[in-house]
Amino acid sequence: MEIYLIRHTETILPKGICYGQTDVSLQEPFLDQFSKIISHVSPSNALVYSSPLKRCALLADAFSSYNGQYSQVITDNRLMEINFGSWEMKQWDEISQQELNKWMADFVNEKPLGGECFRDMDQRVKGFFDEKIFSGTEENNTIVIVTHAGVIRSILCQVLEIPLQNAFSIQIDYGSITKIRIDKKSCFQSIGYINQVVR
Repeated sequence: MEIYLIRHTETILPKGICYGQTDVSLQEPFLDQFSKIISHVSPSNALVYSSPLKRCALLADAFSSYNGQYSQVITDNRLMEINFGSWEMKQWDEISQQELNKWMADFVNEKPLGGECFRDMDQRVKGFFDEKIFSGTEENNTIVIVTHAGVIRSILCQVLEIPLQNAFSIQIDYGSITKIRIDKKSCFQSIGYINQVVR
């Protein structure tokens, strides 16, 4: 089974804003970039999963309607970005330095007020994979997952068997494609490529 992990394209937010589960819009124009991403992946009869946030759902919908090849998009809340709680939509430099230092020292286990830590997100992403990929009845050879950088890093930590605290050493650019391969019977996982950006 081949799985394409695709990060949404760039948002309208300026640099330096903390956002995770806030439903922000994409920077336009994005349709040309969508076409390039879809053409690069171009599998037939792929099953398409997406985070419900519109910055992902728009690209997922483009997959579902491209040449009539794809099935209906299945959205799943477990594919949402990490929830930054009270930090959402604040400038990073507006956040209390004490809170920020504590989080940066152990983002795997520390959570912003009202938010979640990286481990929380990782557990829900694993739940998605256990249910939909490993235990699922779908026999699709190709799956497309349109999601966020944090989710993709979580998945790659599992595939590469690296600690979660090293997650941010993996670069995941806007609109990038990461390909993994999974054998459902043996649960063997391997990397095709990481962070490929199509121009």
